Amino acid sequence: MLPYPNINPEILKIGPLSIRWYGLMYLIGFLCSYLIVKSEIKRKGLKVEKDFLENLYFYLILGLLIGARIGYVLFYNLSYYIHNPLEVLAIWHGGMSFHGGLLGVIFSAWIFTKIKKFDFFTLTDMLVLTAPIGLGLGRIGNFINGELYGRVTDVPWAMIFPEGGPLPRHPSQLYEAGLEGALLFVILWFLKDKFNKSGLISSLFLILYGILRFVVEFFREPDPQIGYILGIFTMGQILCSIMILAGLGLFFYRSRK
Repeated sequence: MLPYPNINPEILKIGPLSIRWYGLMYLIGFLCSYLIVKSEIKRKGLKVEKDFLENLYFYLILGLLIGARIGYVLFYNLSYYIHNPLEVLAIWHGGMSFHGGLLGVIFSAWIFTKIKKFDFFTLTDMLVLTAPIGLGLGRIGNFINGELYGRVTDVPWAMIFPEGGPLPRHPSQLYEAGLEGALLFVILWFLKDKFNKSGLISSLFLILYGILRFVVEFFREPDPQIGYILGIFTMGQILCSIMILAGLGLFFYRSRK
């Protein structure tokens, strides 16, 4: 068993305000995304207006936050929020869904491209290249927070998490950081120029993320308010299955264009 490092989630605290590792990870993720998309636009010779990226990321961040919160409410704890509707706004209490955030980003990107008359799939193909960076960093933030830990196990690298009880557990946040972050980034980056039709890299992101997350969910502790579905699957796996099917449908649809 390995000792859990117990890193202070707060980097700096001044009065009631604090800077946390989790928030910093997302900030770094968005910065990396901004720089990579900017580089790809220049490399591809795409003509965009001066404030294109600044406006784009305003839409994306807004869509991510709203979508992630609504997704968590609908997918993971609807009955609680029906009885406590004001808690929907209390995002500082935690509760954000990746799949909801993804839908929010897709919707906001679609609106943005309609306004700017920019090809939607050309934009999403650039954005998905950067998504694994934010995903990987976000999971490291989860690990530092000691949240979203894995199931009980006896593997040599198991850890006892502060909020996970006395038994050793899989550090599933690190599994996700490695697979959904580093590995997925390498695969997508290698394939980014292999296709001559837009939308195919976006579809591969949906498929590959869905598969990797589906596998890791077997090592991750399911949400206590939901538990297992059909005795073996988690809500995350159900949503990933839909994501994989959507990715396959998009791949075949764009391949025929």
